[in-house]
Amino acid sequence: MHDIRAIRENPAAFDAALSRRGLEPVSSEVLRIDEARRAAILAAETAQADQNKAAKEIGKVKASGDEAAFQTLREEVAAKKAAVADMQTRAKDLDDTLQTLLMGLPNLPHDDVPDGADEADNVEARRWGTPRDFDFQPKEHYEIAAAQPGMDFETAAKLSGSRFVVLSGAVARVHRALAQFMLDTHITENGLQETWTPVLVRDDMMYGTGQLPKFGEDSYQTTNGWWLVPTAEVTLTNIVNGETVDEDTLPRRYVAHTQCFRSEAGSAGRDTAGMLRQHQFEKVEMVSITHPDHSRAELDRMTSCAQGILEKLDLPYRTMVLCTGDMGFGARRTHDIEVWLPGQNTYREISSVSVCGDFQARRMNARFKPAGGGKPDFVHTLNGSGLAVGRCLIAVLENGQEADGSVTLPEALHPWLGGKTRITADGAME
Repeated sequence: MHDIRAIRENPAAFDAALSRRGLEPVSSEVLRIDEARRAAILAAETAQADQNKAAKEIGKVKASGDEAAFQTLREEVAAKKAAVADMQTRAKDLDDTLQTLLMGLPNLPHDDVPDGADEADNVEARRWGTPRDFDFQPKEHYEIAAAQPGMDFETAAKLSGSRFVVLSGAVARVHRALAQFMLDTHITENGLQETWTPVLVRDDMMYGTGQLPKFGEDSYQTTNGWWLVPTAEVTLTNIVNGETVDEDTLPRRYVAHTQCFRSEAGSAGRDTAGMLRQHQFEKVEMVSITHPDHSRAELDRMTSCAQGILEKLDLPYRTMVLCTGDMGFGARRTHDIEVWLPGQNTYREISSVSVCGDFQARRMNARFKPAGGGKPDFVHTLNGSGLAVGRCLIAVLENGQEADGSVTLPEALHPWLGGKTRITADGAME
């Protein structure tokens, strides 16, 4: 959410920042509602003071024995009370209108974010590794002989419908090993705190990280009102929801491995084959809660953590800085990491790392108390995949495939597989 004081002080700058995201100016409407809201609050407070003053006079008039004056004053106080209630309702309605408007506006991009309309305008910042030169036509993950016995889409469709998969045998074991490898690396080498969180959350948690009110159709809601998390960003970030933490506890760096659930609204016809785009998947998520002065550097640190996983697995990737037209709703700057998939002969996103500034913190009312004293200020929040487990499995299978249908597994993964090094063409691990 946005600081209304900043919009009052420089509405032109606010509109200019929104225009970089392709949005029309909105500051005049925001300020119109804000002015009416403040006027309504002042009117209600003034009327309340008049009511209180008149109420104090009732006792004096009654004690004087003037019954007519007493009745007149009592009716006047009752009328003032009703008027105050109406004014307070008006002020609240205007406040709700303002909050709804501000809640629906995306974050403002950092000055160093490239301008652009869509993914075609993203800028490559880093490229690592050389895609393997195959002496045969590489297949997509679901076509590889070694993977097929352990990747059952038909049974998943019977159980749950489209965009689900049942993993078994060697493929399931590699999937599990990848998640453990990621977690252990982030904990032991990157200094993140392992965290286990619920996957069911309340409305206000989804509001806090920006999934609501605008993107409810992208997630699943239970019949009793809980939401299934689209990512552990929701739970990890909201750990500080409503809290004022001590500055010396920052940064807080969390990592969690969870199931994630997304409706994939609007993705009909996209990536329907295989397990690239699923309704249920696993992700190792990183979240940092930082001091405002350090959040930009933390973005680079988190990006390096995600890149490091791919480098250990010897998977070629490129890192893209998203342009203003391709960034997510809550981001101020985003680095997308795209892994090379030889079966598709292209790079595909496997991690998205974003700095949100105080955008989520304002929605959550999450602050820190300065170590040297002074007024509490909003923390900054960051989130990023470290990595998407299913997509990493796809990359391992496609980059390690051999002409005979077997798959050679990354050396870094061997300790998490009991020393096993490959999946045979018939789906066995050896």
